Amino acid sequence: MSNIFDSQTASVESSQNPLSGLWKPAHLQRLYYGSGSVKKNLTECLPKESSKAFIVTGNSLSKTGLIKQVEELLGTKHHVATYSKIGQHAPIKQLDEATEQVMKDSDIDTIISVGGGSPIDSAKAISYRVNERQPGKFLYHISIPTTLSAAEPTMAAGYTNEEGIKTGVAHPELVPHVIIYDSTYALETPPWLLMSTAMRSMDHAMELMYHPTSTEMPCRQMAMYAAGELYDNLPRYKSNPKDEQVITRLQLAAFASLGFLALNVKGGLGLSHGLGYALGSPYGIPHGITSCLTLGHVVKLKAESSDDDAAQIARMASRVGVKPSGDNKKDAVAVGDAILDLVKRLDLHTTLTEKGVSKDDVSKITKMATRQESGPLYDKVAKLVEGLY
Repeated sequence: MSNIFDSQTASVESSQNPLSGLWKPAHLQRLYYGSGSVKKNLTECLPKESSKAFIVTGNSLSKTGLIKQVEELLGTKHHVATYSKIGQHAPIKQLDEATEQVMKDSDIDTIISVGGGSPIDSAKAISYRVNERQPGKFLYHISIPTTLSAAEPTMAAGYTNEEGIKTGVAHPELVPHVIIYDSTYALETPPWLLMSTAMRSMDHAMELMYHPTSTEMPCRQMAMYAAGELYDNLPRYKSNPKDEQVITRLQLAAFASLGFLALNVKGGLGLSHGLGYALGSPYGIPHGITSCLTLGHVVKLKAESSDDDAAQIARMASRVGVKPSGDNKKDAVAVGDAILDLVKRLDLHTTLTEKGVSKDDVSKITKMATRQESGPLYDKVAKLVEGLY
């Protein structure tokens, strides 16, 4: 994914020594959570009594009763249209089609995303495009996530361009105004998808520990909370995917993994995310699965490559079942191993071979992830990628 953040928000880098930083909150107005929260709260979230809403979702969800429920809650008074063709990694052709539908009705002031990262990012990208054509008209965004990838609290919108490469846009006005975590909506999500997207949130939490613009409070503190909740509750969810209390805890952990980065963004999140973008759109691998593939190995690489990174990762030890030894590097490597073990326990372990990725593509994947042609980092990451087959 291209570096879509720098031009939209200046950032003060945080520091651990001395401890300093700046946290800049986004404009999120409400976060509802709990079973039935869509039915209880959706209509009162609209910005105006006369608001007109456009729903964005994906093919699979459109076949459930969830979208019909949202449409009925809005009624003819508020619901204008639904676009339900958003595919994995948000192809640009579908964004073009949805944007044109929105532009045909000047009364639309609200966009409602229902689904995972692709519909949520698509809704943001549509709002961005509407503003390009009508300056000053960003859409009011209500997000109803059904996965745990945590696209909803950020100002970034990723999509796939004509060449099949993940790119995107970012702007502070793209952060959704309302997020509704309704566990009944997540019940419709296949367990493998909910768990793998939860590992994407684990990816956010881990990479925020060593990200230069992540603040100690609240970013890193909430990242540690998120990792602990995900680690504890994912096995519980696997044993009983209908437990809505556990689902709600996972939803809140997903929010905590990225929601407190807010506007403190400079560059991509980290190497595991970079590898995810190199493996995701080009090879049709869901980002949750790319995190299952890469995160544990990246954490170990970071632990062994940098004392500072190892010290930050080691703070995660007790959150993922590792008894701290006091040796940062040892503990950080153990964190990576704990992540890999969790992936196996969730039956999410896979390989690039199983995903149909040719070994001849190691160099291409490494270049895309590191933006380097050679050098020490390139060599380390190439070795890491080779180990994923």
